[in-house]
Amino acid sequence: MKSKVKNPGKQFIVLALFLLSIGLIAGVLSGLIYIVPEFLKESLGFISLRPLHVSSVMFWIIIGATGCVYSGMWYLARKPVIKVLSKIQMAMWLIALIGIYGSYLTGNFGGREYWEFNPVWALPIALSWVVFLVGFISMAKSIKRWPVYVWMWLTGIIFFLFIFSENYLWIFPYFRENFVTDMTIQWKVNGSLVGSLNQLLYGTSFFLMDRISKNENAKIGFSKLAFGMYFLGLTNLMFNWGHHIYNLPTDNYIRYVAYIVSMTEWIFFVKIIYNWKKQLTEFKTYYSFFPYRFLMATEFWVFVNMGQAILMSIPVLNLYTHGTHVTVAHSMGTTIGINSMILLAAGFMFLIPKTEQTNKPARILSIAYWSLQISLVLLFVSLDIAGFKKGQWQLDPNQSSFGTMMETLRPWFILLVISGIGIMSSFTVFIVYLLKKVLKNGK
Repeated sequence: MKSKVKNPGKQFIVLALFLLSIGLIAGVLSGLIYIVPEFLKESLGFISLRPLHVSSVMFWIIIGATGCVYSGMWYLARKPVIKVLSKIQMAMWLIALIGIYGSYLTGNFGGREYWEFNPVWALPIALSWVVFLVGFISMAKSIKRWPVYVWMWLTGIIFFLFIFSENYLWIFPYFRENFVTDMTIQWKVNGSLVGSLNQLLYGTSFFLMDRISKNENAKIGFSKLAFGMYFLGLTNLMFNWGHHIYNLPTDNYIRYVAYIVSMTEWIFFVKIIYNWKKQLTEFKTYYSFFPYRFLMATEFWVFVNMGQAILMSIPVLNLYTHGTHVTVAHSMGTTIGINSMILLAAGFMFLIPKTEQTNKPARILSIAYWSLQISLVLLFVSLDIAGFKKGQWQLDPNQSSFGTMMETLRPWFILLVISGIGIMSSFTVFIVYLLKKVLKNGK
């Protein structure tokens, strides 16, 4: 039963869409610097644009996932959402975002990879997450029988808070002054955070599948397979970080176990989508329904990223790919192809009134959808080729200068920028469309 109060998740999804816009612009400008090194050198430069891009996209996922969880619980819970908690959480996020972007624009760094802003702005993020946990539990208590996605959301929230705190152990000399310990924690955190976000996002995808399906016997929320993936995902977020420390001195079995767990989770995820899709007999009807279409794109990109991850796990290939643009390609495939597709599916589900969801979509939306998929393929290919070529250069005993090597990658960087513009343009169509729907309906 849906609460009579307004869905508090919408404001988080809207904020996330704005942050996505910033991330897209900063990403394209960063790509241009690969082609024209002097571009914006006297103002922002790559040193500020890169963290602007990375943080904005990270926040698009984190805050977008927050909005999805609130929206799902708003539908499931039988008691009103505690509005004051969601408002406090939003206020904490706005304080953090103002401080973080101010840090980047003024060159006041001091953090670590993916979190390069001054560490003081991590405090309101942590506080907002504590409030989020309290609000979630207050709603979840009214649900008598929890479907799998409620368990996944709770797990993701709790572990994100723990791992995010672990992310700042480096501020203590005991951890910071030991290089191996410091790097192990840093890379472990980055891997585990992905696992906690996967719990939030995969849980959202299962919720969307249940909402789309009209077959009560095909519900994902209480299926044994979905609960199997939940426990596998829980194992994943605790242990899959092992392959992130590939180049650090550690036992090989840690890396191998981590990859096996990670690959198995993706196989489960694809299997669940496949089984669900078989239950939907009216393919043509569902294909025009954008939440369905984005979930199908998610399935495709899970296959692509799973294949690349398997190749990257081969030691001899890892020598060529580690720390190059191949890693970036894998990250982009996951961030855009999987995470962002789920969030866009949720955006269409939660921001558009139910009465309008079955309408035939505007032609520009279909064009933007396919433009996004094609542009992402080109981005993926350009980064992979550039990364592998750089890996060859790194291992070449008679290597040329760095400048000469970068010049040979110029054609792939040009393709990178072109595909980036295509991705930005496609996303912009969806962002504008969704925001117009929010303004039109006044919610």
